[in-house]
Amino acid sequence: MADEAGLPPDELEVDDLLDDEPLDDDPGLPPEPAPSIEPGPRVIGVPEGEIIRRVDRFVADRTGLSRSYVQKLISEGLLTDQDGRRLRANSELRGGSVTLEVPPAEIPYHLEPDPTIPIDVVYEDDDILIVNKPSGLVVHPAPGHWRGTLVNALLARGDHYGGIAGVARPGIVHRLDRDTSGLLVVARNDAAQAGVMAQLKARRVRKTYLALAQGSVGASVGRIEAPIGRDPKDRKRMAVVADGRRAVTGYRVRERFAGWTLLELDLVTGRTHQIRVHLAALGHPVAGDPVYGTGTSRRGPDGLERMFLHAWKLELVSPTSARLVRAEAPLPPELESVLQLLRAGEASAGRRPQGGAG
Repeated sequence: MADEAGLPPDELEVDDLLDDEPLDDDPGLPPEPAPSIEPGPRVIGVPEGEIIRRVDRFVADRTGLSRSYVQKLISEGLLTDQDGRRLRANSELRGGSVTLEVPPAEIPYHLEPDPTIPIDVVYEDDDILIVNKPSGLVVHPAPGHWRGTLVNALLARGDHYGGIAGVARPGIVHRLDRDTSGLLVVARNDAAQAGVMAQLKARRVRKTYLALAQGSVGASVGRIEAPIGRDPKDRKRMAVVADGRRAVTGYRVRERFAGWTLLELDLVTGRTHQIRVHLAALGHPVAGDPVYGTGTSRRGPDGLERMFLHAWKLELVSPTSARLVRAEAPLPPELESVLQLLRAGEASAGRRPQGGAG
């Protein structure tokens, strides 16, 4: 529900919006989007005497491009050796040099509206929409994936949207991971888009998430401050790294179960995969997370078939009316049923429900 009163990638703030996370349609961190990569050749020397076992990994490490993106270019014949011969991803090198040709970005001149994708509008005024995105839905199109996204569904409404974020992102001011459900703001004009982005930049948009974390989170109330950047060992993932961007997550324990803790989380910043990375770094990964979870946490408790992360509450000022808007999206049934099973397990074991900080 929503009323008029007052991230994160997942929870991406405005300064993350244009440089990361184009698809969210693969279980890991999506490759860097082609639109943000300068086209042209990259010539990379191979140190004399060094044996390169896999050229795709070598080129990705030397250029800073994701390995999946490099592999895509290699499959298109865009990596050659010094004699102009095309290389394969698993080619072995001994000296010399290679050239990777990065093509210009694919530009969508026309995005297809898709009226078959349902949209749950929680709040609407002349400036903004707040929609409740289901798990599994990608937010906006990107190279190679121009259909089946929330933007395609929004275009089918016949509305006009802000164009500040680019032609592929009409009205988009922040995003959620594909597998994260919950509330998302959409701007209906340029002025509204600029206004909401300014609020995001100033940390004036309050976003609260619900997540089921593995294990027993010790403190009932806490704050995680740890910089986040791409994982130097796997650029398809994010990680807590010393030279990453500042990232702050506040949390409160809402309910405790044997082996699991239900948390409310407030994003002070909004980095890519922030909640998932911070909780994993804390030793309490999000239940059902296929990227940052392992073993039990990746499987989650009985009945869980998706990642247990939901954008629950959202608060911002409507750009032109200056009215405070609060919206809330209850847990979807597939997540609520998991909690019911956990509560039933607690009751059968004779344990009383344990709350957090209230």
